[in-house]
Amino acid sequence: MVHGERMSMVLWEVEPLAEVPFHTHEHEQIGVCLEGTFVFRLGEEEQEMGPGDMVVIPSHIPHGGYARSACTFLDVFSPARHEYG
Repeated sequence: MVHGERMSMVLWEVEPLAEVPFHTHEHEQIGVCLEGTFVFRLGEEEQEMGPGDMVVIPSHIPHGGYARSACTFLDVFSPARHEYG
C-alpha cells in the first residue's frame, strides 16, 4: 500500500471463497479486479467482477462480497486510509 496526502492505494491478494463483510466507511473508493472472479455487492446491486472490471463506491454506501477464486484487487481510497499503515 502507498499513501499520499489525500488518497491511499492498496493491492489486495484475496483467497478463494474469502468474504469481505458488508460495511461502510467515509472514504470514496475505486476498485479494479486485476485477476480472478469476485462477487461484489454495492447497496442492493450485485455483480460478478473479473479482470479489468471496476467499481466506484461512494462514501457511506454499504458494500462487500466474496471471491469465487483467488483474486488480486487494486483499491484507491480518498481521503487517505492511514489506519492501513
